Amino acid sequence: MTNSIAHPEVGAEFRALRYEPDVVHLDSAAAGRASRNVVARMSEHLEREARVGGYVAHAEAAETLERGRAAAAGLLGFAPHEVFFTESARSALLALVHNMPVEAGSPVCVAPSEFGPNLTVFASFGLRPIPLPVTDRVGHLDYEASAEVIARERPAFVHICVHPSHRGLVQDVARLGAVCRAAGVPLIADAAQSFAHIPPVLGADAVYATSRKWLCGPRGVGVVGVRSGLLPAKELLLESVEANIAGRVGFAVALAEHLTLGPAAVYERLAAIGQVARARLHGAGGWSVSEEVEEPCAVTTLLPPHGWSGRDVQGFREALAAGTAASARIVTTYLGPERAPLEDAPGALRISPHLDVTERHLDVLVAALDSA
Repeated sequence: MTNSIAHPEVGAEFRALRYEPDVVHLDSAAAGRASRNVVARMSEHLEREARVGGYVAHAEAAETLERGRAAAAGLLGFAPHEVFFTESARSALLALVHNMPVEAGSPVCVAPSEFGPNLTVFASFGLRPIPLPVTDRVGHLDYEASAEVIARERPAFVHICVHPSHRGLVQDVARLGAVCRAAGVPLIADAAQSFAHIPPVLGADAVYATSRKWLCGPRGVGVVGVRSGLLPAKELLLESVEANIAGRVGFAVALAEHLTLGPAAVYERLAAIGQVARARLHGAGGWSVSEEVEEPCAVTTLLPPHGWSGRDVQGFREALAAGTAASARIVTTYLGPERAPLEDAPGALRISPHLDVTERHLDVLVAALDSA
């Protein structure tokens, strides 16, 4: 696979930037593997904090942080002054809803594939989720029918996961954004799974993401872009001054590496990897792929053979990670129904390889699926 799909040089460069993994890592949708340079720059900042103090080290890192803000702004489709660092995608969503003028009991339109923890956030503010119509079993939105629902319900805002947590699905945010603008309703996009993975989200009034997934930055860092005028003047509450600055430095470095690799080439290679993986894995050991082969993303969702329970899938995922179900330790994600409660999705196994995946990695997984 390394040389048989688009941009093999990008895969080689991605691999060269990183430590040799101790596992077959097929879990970038949970947490990508940081580069050696990201780790080194974070360590250097922490040492600088120890030598000169946190505030002085923070001031010294200002140029690096602002370069990171500008890079994130370009990838999110916002101006740098509209971009704020947060501690996670979740904290970004909490801050957005907290600062928006919404009342308890207001409806919020979402896709049926909405991430379960996001629904918990909405419930904590007393908001009512209204599912939008879809066109197929995968969950692509029906935009004409959605326009009718939005016009009828007049929600406080529409929230969309560009790429949901439990399936390799990519929504057309630009098209949904046009629907929302016509209705005069704000659109908020959760880009946690799409940031540095698929082309940038355009057309939303706010977009938030995390560092730790496809960008391969550190955990504990998020980012949000907010169109000017969406929030009241207190929008500066989105960004905390007392934060993990070493993490933000690592985020900035990961952004620079992504830009050096070439975002367009990265997106094309990841989409091709997903298509190859889905074609390769479908039917192995009686497992079936949930999404269409052509979906433009790197995620494959595997539904188990007939008779398997969610607990069986979870146990198999743990056996893969421990190395007891294959010749090597394989890191994947178990997808429980709590990830998409509006769909009551069955337990599944998520595969999310990054740019450096090879045919050997997939062969190891196929052998494990066959033996299960």
